[in-house]
Amino acid sequence: MPARNFSYLFLLLLFLNGCAAVDMEKAPLVLRPASFSDMPGWDSDDQAQTLTAFGKSCARILAKDPATPFGADAQTGTYGDWQKPCRALPQLPAGANAAEARSFFETWFQPWQATADGAGEGLFTGYYEAALRGSRARHGPYQYPLRLRPPDLVMVELGDFRDELKGQRIAGRVQEGRLKPFEDRAKINAGTLPGDDRLTFVWVDDPVDSFFLQIQGSGRILLDDGSELRVGYDGQNGYPYYAVGRELVKRGELDKESVSMQSIRAWLAAHPQEAGAVMDTNRSYVFFRELPGQEPPLGAEGVPLTAGRSLAVDRTRIPYGVPLWVDIDPPAAGEPALRRLVVAQDTGGAIRGPVRGDFFWGYGPRAQEMAGIMKAPGRLWLLLPRR
Repeated sequence: MPARNFSYLFLLLLFLNGCAAVDMEKAPLVLRPASFSDMPGWDSDDQAQTLTAFGKSCARILAKDPATPFGADAQTGTYGDWQKPCRALPQLPAGANAAEARSFFETWFQPWQATADGAGEGLFTGYYEAALRGSRARHGPYQYPLRLRPPDLVMVELGDFRDELKGQRIAGRVQEGRLKPFEDRAKINAGTLPGDDRLTFVWVDDPVDSFFLQIQGSGRILLDDGSELRVGYDGQNGYPYYAVGRELVKRGELDKESVSMQSIRAWLAAHPQEAGAVMDTNRSYVFFRELPGQEPPLGAEGVPLTAGRSLAVDRTRIPYGVPLWVDIDPPAAGEPALRRLVVAQDTGGAIRGPVRGDFFWGYGPRAQEMAGIMKAPGRLWLLLPRR
């Protein structure tokens, strides 16, 4: 059986936390046929935990036209192909155990190993749901705003116009009938957006926390009145993500081997006079919306993320909703390898490449710690419907 080859027009250089892009990111994604026995740890994972995450993606999949292509390449099938296993989910016993869940995935899916034109190892990092301190009113230490999505921000999914551009996006403002670039981070932080005072909905006490919240995409704001506010991604100004870790390496402030979220945070905290200019080198800016109640953070797929079972991917390569087996080296000293079934449900500005993933750790101190230090090699398999 021939390998499935995916080619794309748009490939970005990857820079994560100051680390230079690897050559294999430029290569096309090639899928090699595989078996479940090829995936280390498959028989030891509790795939029942992934059924819930996959079910959230199925709610979106079942609402689509069955004839619509599922991804950028026809070989990923149509939504109709994916609706078959989604319709089979309710047939599982309530509270299905690991063996029943494993049997479900083995019955309905065929594994394919992801490679970067033959190279099977890639980079895996982590992210988390952030926690910040804030206030509904600007006062005291609460001086750094989070903003709602401006009403004149237009985000364009280029794949809606050209199939070969699926997964690519631009954003801007319509002026005199033409889409023009939106303000960048520095201008937005300077308060230049029209009606900026009406866009700010909460103030936080730390500009670095605010900056990293935009990278994580979702978080909880512990308000000064004792209540809690959850926020999630609701748009971006159209500029590509630029890692400030790369900027600090370029300036000679950090060396490439020591860059992590913790080391970047430490440098920014120790250099408050320079921190703003360094953060502004990432011209990308994220807008938020309030999430109701205790709703989990939403991924870019538009479904709630599941801690330990959701993965952010390069959506120009891997469509949302695909179950993925990951075999990732220990993310930190003393930690076990991550060998488990996850679901592609999110993306990020730094997630670029055929074998590339960002593991969602969830919320809390451990999630923040693990996400901050995780930078490990690993391998990836896609589970595609049997046809």
